[in-house]
Amino acid sequence: MDLRGAVLAPHALERMAVRRISEAAVRALLERPETVQEVRPGRVAVQGLFRSPEGGQYLLRVFVDIDRDPPRVATVYRTSKIEKYGRQP
Repeated sequence: MDLRGAVLAPHALERMAVRRISEAAVRALLERPETVQEVRPGRVAVQGLFRSPEGGQYLLRVFVDIDRDPPRVATVYRTSKIEKYGRQP
């Protein structure tokens, strides 16, 4: 599944702005995800570890609707709960 050409939905752009997540970080993750897991039919959660500008480590989670062409990024968030989400198959 190639997610590099995914478009960013307006909601995703709003959440990225509020959460101070750059488009570059999202695009980098879509190019080289650490894990991809199905959330429901047609939607996957793409995630990977990133360093925050403040120096902390967090897990970036990008939810992508893959049942359309091109795929669409629905929402994005980061979390410090790496153990909770980071080790899922």
